[in-house]
Amino acid sequence: MTGGHGVKTDKSRTVIAPAKINLYLHVTGRRADGYHLLDSLVAFAGIHDVLRVNPAAELTLELNGPFAEDVPAGSGNLVLMAAQRLREQAGINDGAALKLTKRLPPAAGIGGGSADAAAALRALNGLWGLGFADKELLAIGLKLGADVPVCLRGRAVFMGGVGENLIPAPALPRAWVVLVNPGVSLSTPTVFEKRRQMTGDDFSAPGSFDYAPRDAAELAAVLAKRRNDLEDAAAALIPAIGEVLAALNETAGVLLARMSGSGATCFGLMGTAEEAAAAAFALAGAHPEWWIKAASLKSNIVRIGG
Repeated sequence: MTGGHGVKTDKSRTVIAPAKINLYLHVTGRRADGYHLLDSLVAFAGIHDVLRVNPAAELTLELNGPFAEDVPAGSGNLVLMAAQRLREQAGINDGAALKLTKRLPPAAGIGGGSADAAAALRALNGLWGLGFADKELLAIGLKLGADVPVCLRGRAVFMGGVGENLIPAPALPRAWVVLVNPGVSLSTPTVFEKRRQMTGDDFSAPGSFDYAPRDAAELAAVLAKRRNDLEDAAAALIPAIGEVLAALNETAGVLLARMSGSGATCFGLMGTAEEAAAAAFALAGAHPEWWIKAASLKSNIVRIGG
């Protein structure tokens, strides 16, 4: 067993699992084992799943919320996988009653499952009194998925490698986003394979920068010089992504429209909360079948340790 000298508690814990947003995403290479190397500026949105954990003899998971039926309830759920991995690392067999309110669409490019896994690691590290340090939790998280470490970090970073390199980003300005998903899920490996078919080994240079944009418009100008290298491949697989991006680009107040992660969720970057709310209202009226949410752009959400 590794870890520190945490104190086991009988108190319930409630943690949030915020949506992550890839403000840009460059594919910079591919390792010999086939894993792609990435460079991405990742921030978070003020919308999230919620995980509540209570002491219990057995490890159980209850799901509710609008997307509860779209994720596995058993051992394939990343929350239970995170809990099991944490128990194995600690050499314990403690239980917990986990209740996940699933508000974010799964397989949508906004890290829903990864954020849930990160929330479970944080909450159970505290509940079980394990005292794992940040570095240890990040290592456990990486084994669960490439986006779990950045969701554990919970602040704006440049994410590199296969998700293990997290470099603090400059301060981001006050900004808002409208998140739009056309109601479809996408497999990340499928998107990468489609990109390989379309571009071969055409990789991008890193896009990181070291200055702080003054406002949302300046952030949009910086991001416009970068891109999401998976966007064309995802749109080729799901044409509705192109429709979402076109709708965002035609919406008043949108400074930049882009896909997040491997899709299919896209975002419109906005300068004010009022503009974001108005954009979400207009888009929902025109496309009631889409999942649409306005939210603040967050540079700092949570601490790692729980």
